[in-house]
Amino acid sequence: MTLSIAFHGAAGTVTGSRNLVTADDTRVLIDCGMFQGVRELRELNWLPAPFPPNSPDAVLLTHAHVDHTGWLPRLVKEGYRGPVYTTPATAEMTRILLLDSAKLQQEDAEYANRKGFSRHRPALPLYTEKDVERTLGLFHTVEYGDPVHIGKNVTARFRNAGHILGSAFIELECTTREGKATLVFSGDLGRYNAPLHSDPDPLPECDMLVMESTYGDRSHSDEPIADQIAEAFGPAIERGGVILIPSFAVARAQLVALILRDLIHDKRLPEIPIHVDSPMASDVTAIYNRYIRSESLDQGIPHTTAHSLFPSNVRFHRTVKESMQLNDMAGPRIIISASGMLAGGRVLHHLKRLAPDPKNLIVLVGYQAVGTRGRDLADGKRTVRIHGQDVRVQAQVEDIHGLSAHADRDELFRWIETQPKRPRAVYLTHGEGDQREALRAALYERLEVVGLLPEMNQEHDLHWLFKGEPA
Repeated sequence: MTLSIAFHGAAGTVTGSRNLVTADDTRVLIDCGMFQGVRELRELNWLPAPFPPNSPDAVLLTHAHVDHTGWLPRLVKEGYRGPVYTTPATAEMTRILLLDSAKLQQEDAEYANRKGFSRHRPALPLYTEKDVERTLGLFHTVEYGDPVHIGKNVTARFRNAGHILGSAFIELECTTREGKATLVFSGDLGRYNAPLHSDPDPLPECDMLVMESTYGDRSHSDEPIADQIAEAFGPAIERGGVILIPSFAVARAQLVALILRDLIHDKRLPEIPIHVDSPMASDVTAIYNRYIRSESLDQGIPHTTAHSLFPSNVRFHRTVKESMQLNDMAGPRIIISASGMLAGGRVLHHLKRLAPDPKNLIVLVGYQAVGTRGRDLADGKRTVRIHGQDVRVQAQVEDIHGLSAHADRDELFRWIETQPKRPRAVYLTHGEGDQREALRAALYERLEVVGLLPEMNQEHDLHWLFKGEPA
């Protein structure tokens, strides 16, 4: 095969993005994500790489989220020593996320060993902070639009994806013995006319597109987000409850804080303490403020101080001791803590404490993957398992819609239609079964474009791009 693509993650699931492109003798890995969600997926992280670890000539990262970057230290631990290319902001945020990921894994393993609830003896982290530091030494930063020449056969360009600060979709120009072809990888595509981040760049002309399908079967709610938050938070504040917001520390915590700032400023919410129990969210906010003129940020946001994205009454909790102090603080107050799907981290300790009390409120502000505690709460389950214990959920649970940084079905089509010449085929990744199937049907119905549904670890020969054959 002179040109092929292998799907080693995010095929039929929304985690573990890893796409390996082979163009003659040049191999490029697009993203190197960690699997999250149900146990069967998480256990995939412990399998060796399905290709020789040092065989890629380069790794390209679309953005910093761990489902796109979180397995990279493991790949390096297994032997990868090549360059890792990404945008400057993504490099900065990936450093924070990977170090945090390693720290959480080490802490969770230590806690599991101390409490004795792990199935493994002893529990071990997937990788350590030393592995992350070794990985970060391989990074090279690239500005949007600048060419990156990889081996003899591939030229890559990063384009603004509008998803989070520094996010990109990647354009690959591949030259092989059979001819030339342009492949585009959407990564996670952002939304149009959304607060905080700018719109995605137009889709370049391409022969083949690999596109996410997280929301491929639906449109986001058009109910104003501020109205949803004000309506949900008001009663909980009146009854003296604690509002727990499990939030992704990158982009989502900043967006929620931005909306809270506006609601407090407009007196739609009272001045109550807001606690960000996440060192990472604080560090990421500082990066956002350093990139206030970046083309990936909405230039309409007023940035006047170092903490302009936050209300004035926000308090940061960095150490474990500071986090534990929240246990003795009565409501009303708001706690924003990671992780966003309740998969791990400090938020689990807060959930364990707050869930049994009906005066409290748990607010979901993002996509909840199948198998996560967040999905269980979104589905109405009244018991969740935390640290080996079944915890009764008596607190009110609300799911705020419209905060997702992922394009919905209509926005995905809007992006494709920015390029008058349609790609010959679209591989649909980063979506679960119903989402991918619905989007595949809609692609053909609306654009007469063939949608393909790759399976995990499948390699697809792309020779048809050169011979005029159907996909």
